[in-house]
This record gives sequence, C-alpha cells and structure tokens, in this order.
Amino acid sequence: MYKQTKTGEYMRIDIITVLPELIEPFTRESILGRAQKKGLAEIHVHNLRDYTADKHKRVDDYPFGGAAGMLIQCQPLDACISALKAERKYDEIIFTAPDGETFNQPMANELSLKENIIIICGHYKGIDYRIREHLITREVSIGDYVLTGGELAAAVMADSIVRVIPGVIGDVESALSDSFQDNLLEPPVYTRPAQYHPVSNPEETWAVPDILLSGHEAKIREWEYEQAVARTKRLRPDLLE
Repeated sequence: MYKQTKTGEYMRIDIITVLPELIEPFTRESILGRAQKKGLAEIHVHNLRDYTADKHKRVDDYPFGGAAGMLIQCQPLDACISALKAERKYDEIIFTAPDGETFNQPMANELSLKENIIIICGHYKGIDYRIREHLITREVSIGDYVLTGGELAAAVMADSIVRVIPGVIGDVESALSDSFQDNLLEPPVYTRPAQYHPVSNPEETWAVPDILLSGHEAKIREWEYEQAVARTKRLRPDLLE
C-alpha cells in the first residue's frame, strides 16, 4: 500500500489561501516540518492576494443573483493555478468544500502516492463555480460542518497525507497500525507501568491486560485484532459495512 511517489522523488503540496499566516506555521512544525527537513516532502503556501489584478488586493466580490455573502473571484485563482501549472504537472487540484467527498484514511493513502498536488482553501461563501467546473479535479470535505475557511481542512489533509510517506515517521509500523487502516479502529494501547495506582484512589489498581505482557507475539496480534474489531463494532459499525 505504501511506496514512494510515482517517480520515487519527494512529494510537493502547494496550498492556496487568503490567510497564509494561519497555515504557514503549522507546515513548519511536527510531522510536516520533519518531512521537509528529510527531503521527503515540500509544502509551499501561496497568498492568493499576490495574484489579483485588483490594485487594492481584493480577491472577492458579491455573487450574482443577490445571494448573501462574498465569493472568491475567478481571476486570482486562475492566475495562481496557471502560474503553478506552468512550472510543473499536477496530479490533483483539490478544493476544500463542505459539499465535497469525505476525506478519510484510504484517500490520504492514495494522495500520498501522488507527486504534486494543489489544495485550494475555500473562504467566504466559496469560490466562483467556474473554477470548480474547469480547473478543480477533486472536491474534498473533512466533515459535515462548515468552517470559516479551508485552511484548517488543508492542514488536516496535508498532515494526514504526508505522515504515511515512507521515512516520515521513524516507525512505519506505527502508521500502518493507526485507526482506519483496513477500516478498523486502533486496538487499546498501554505503556509503563504495568500496574498503576490512580491519584484519586491509591488503593485501586489499573492493570495492563496480561496478554500484552506475555511476550507471545502471535497471541498478542490476535488479541489486538479482536479488540480492534470489537471497538469498531461498538464505536463505528459503519466502517465494517
């Protein structure tokens, strides 16, 4: 399931936003920052206002028909996307939209195999629909709710996509055993001490299941699978359908 991008090179994600200061710090830290330092990924944030023809750096306008709210105009998005496409070929041009297909782990796995993708952060009441009709290749939502802008959605997607690129996380097995891989939730996990006495009641003991201390790897894997199935049935039965 997990391998390098099509050419075996690093992955590049270009994020287009009207609020670069909101997302740039996130791309420099933690997993995303580590991936870039290792040369496994590049993340570039583009300020849409740098591409507008308006002298006041305006990128939005009122929608035709008298609907409420403001829309991002065609011109700055078209100019930004065109400038990026002039430099390289993109596998996907993604728009973060509440009415898009729901982002999930299989999609993150799939996108991690791409070489170059663009993520456009929606804002205001969205973008002129002509951009969606002619330039967008995929529309993605991170959940059935509306955010002020698509910056948080873009950050979520970038983190989820990049973390499964081989070499980004030191322990690849950790990524492979995460929740939603194979449509199962993660089994219970524990760490030391094996016997813990809670502050609220020192006489009580919270113990780690004996099977995890047995050293019998085959039985441990069997227990983990059984627990993963049981938790999925209880918490997310829809995943098993």
